[in-house]
Amino acid sequence: MATFNFKKREIECKIVYYGPGRCGKTTNLEHIFKTYKKQVSGEMVSIDTEGDRTLFFDFLPMGLGKIKGCDVKVQLYTVPGQVQYSSTRKLVLKEVDGVVFVADSLEVRREKNMLSLKDLHENLKSYGSSIFKIPLVMQYNKRDLEEEGIPLMPIAQMEHDLNRQLKAPSHAAAAISGMGVAKTVTDCLKLTLLHLQKELNWAK
Repeated sequence: MATFNFKKREIECKIVYYGPGRCGKTTNLEHIFKTYKKQVSGEMVSIDTEGDRTLFFDFLPMGLGKIKGCDVKVQLYTVPGQVQYSSTRKLVLKEVDGVVFVADSLEVRREKNMLSLKDLHENLKSYGSSIFKIPLVMQYNKRDLEEEGIPLMPIAQMEHDLNRQLKAPSHAAAAISGMGVAKTVTDCLKLTLLHLQKELNWAK
């Protein structure tokens, strides 16, 4: 749930990048951190776990307007994707306001994508939240690998596997080059702000 600092005229909300291990969550955040340096407050904090990392930093998106005269400050987080870090993933999701689900386009990761989405659904439910109600954007990452002849799932198949019921906005992406990264985060920010306004019964 967003927090309010009326002294600073600031609303702080939390967006979490979720998905299976090595799907590109960290690469997304690193690209945002580097590309939008002027809109970043402070440093990127990295908590290393074996084979994956939890990253977070404060982001002050420009051009999205204010809510009740307050600037919006966003905390962007990733979660470690490996199965053994389930407790860390659950903890990072606490009081989340919006989610980007990063799916791996590699054919061999099909089942891991679906298991990770189920994990997200169950973790949100444990906090009394719902994957069907929270602001959510799907990102189908690693689309650039097709040019290298690596077998990827068609977007239509990924939509069917992961987004058939959710009907969330979705973007093809190649986080390593930045393709689709800005569109994904912008969509999630807009949905999150609209959701907060509705939840608080505030007009802009």
